[in-house]
Amino acid sequence: MARLVVLYKTPKNAEAFDKHYASTHIPLAKKVPGLRKYDISQGPVGSPAGPSGIHLVATLSFDSMDALKAGMSSPEGQAAAGDLANFADGGADLYMFETKDA
Repeated sequence: MARLVVLYKTPKNAEAFDKHYASTHIPLAKKVPGLRKYDISQGPVGSPAGPSGIHLVATLSFDSMDALKAGMSSPEGQAAAGDLANFADGGADLYMFETKDA
């Protein structure tokens, strides 16, 4: 499997972020070809040292890195990526990696 993890930093307006994310961004992201699973954090995102500065974590799963890259370069993937500017004013870090059972 391959995963895309998105760490959304604290936005200027959390309520507006949450509303746009739920009503617009999730439906866009769920259209990305090859997406197998999509989950998001619920509640505060903390760290061992306390508050993290991260508002939300999204994890998208694909069958392989090739499937992830193809999905993200598709028109649907580009639409989801382009939507970030509409709500993620605190910034977002994206990480892609392959996984294996440990």
